[in-house]
Amino acid sequence: MQYLVTSIAAGAAAQSIGEVLCMLDPAALVDVDNLGRLRLSTSLVEDDIVTVLARAGVAVPHASVHRLASECCGGCGG
Repeated sequence: MQYLVTSIAAGAAAQSIGEVLCMLDPAALVDVDNLGRLRLSTSLVEDDIVTVLARAGVAVPHASVHRLASECCGGCGG
């Protein structure tokens, strides 16, 4: 699933968030959009993401983690 975290400007924290996230989901991807918001692609659910962010030193309310609509076309069978 893809998520957008809207309550923080992730910038400098993206690397440490990515490191903690990849401990739980080695296939996870982390980046920052052009507005400085954190974007995640992970198999984790919202509660787990809030926990991961807290472990990385970034406390966010659960309501700021938004699941994005799927962009999957189904072509790869995944």
